[in-house]
Amino acid sequence: MENIVKFDERPDLRDPVFIEGLPGVGNVGKIAADHLAEKLNAKRFASVYSKHFPPQVTLDHECVAHLASNGLYYVKDAGKNDLIFLLGDFQGMTAEGQFELAEEFVTLAISMNVSKVFTLGGYGIGNVVEDPRVLGAVSSASMKPELERHGVTFVPGEPSAGIAGASGLILGMAQVRGIDAACLMGETSGYFIDHKSSAVLLKVLMNILDVDIDTKELDERSQQMDEFTSKIKEIAEGQQKDQLGYFG
Repeated sequence: MENIVKFDERPDLRDPVFIEGLPGVGNVGKIAADHLAEKLNAKRFASVYSKHFPPQVTLDHECVAHLASNGLYYVKDAGKNDLIFLLGDFQGMTAEGQFELAEEFVTLAISMNVSKVFTLGGYGIGNVVEDPRVLGAVSSASMKPELERHGVTFVPGEPSAGIAGASGLILGMAQVRGIDAACLMGETSGYFIDHKSSAVLLKVLMNILDVDIDTKELDERSQQMDEFTSKIKEIAEGQQKDQLGYFG
């Protein structure tokens, strides 16, 4: 077995936009994509199984086993386009697996005549961010002006280490296969699950897609994140003062 794609249905979609939101840095992209799909009542239409996922099953509330997988979901008449979401709790465990899965996902996207691909992720900078930006990378420079109008920032050479994992490889594979694609990355420390960065990323994505959903739950988690980081700063400043007092 390499990859198995099991379809529950084959929806008829209009110029769908493909959105990837798998786990990554700070889970920024996953949280944003999961929230958007949930609020739009996205319907699962296919499951992707692969030997490149962890060798395990998970159990639901009735103790029924489910093989590790990613899911494909769709929403019709969402904003300017129909939408396809790639969601799940797993990425490929090896470099080879990452490449094979990215190729599988882009091939699936092409088979469904997608008009554009967006991959979502986090951009880890190693410290707490008070006002996270959304950085972008594109398959073609011609895409930049429109994304900039919607709040995406482009910084030459950033991320300096490139974009690893599904978000980067699906972007790159889409470019090779001739599909317009962009990776949107919310700034985050990279040290913890970052709902604040996810909320900022989601609002930019909503503007791009011309979609309006309730973000109250995510905004509340974002507020909790602010309170959490404020306490961390207070503790750090207190420790610094203690150290200065000791050496003084």
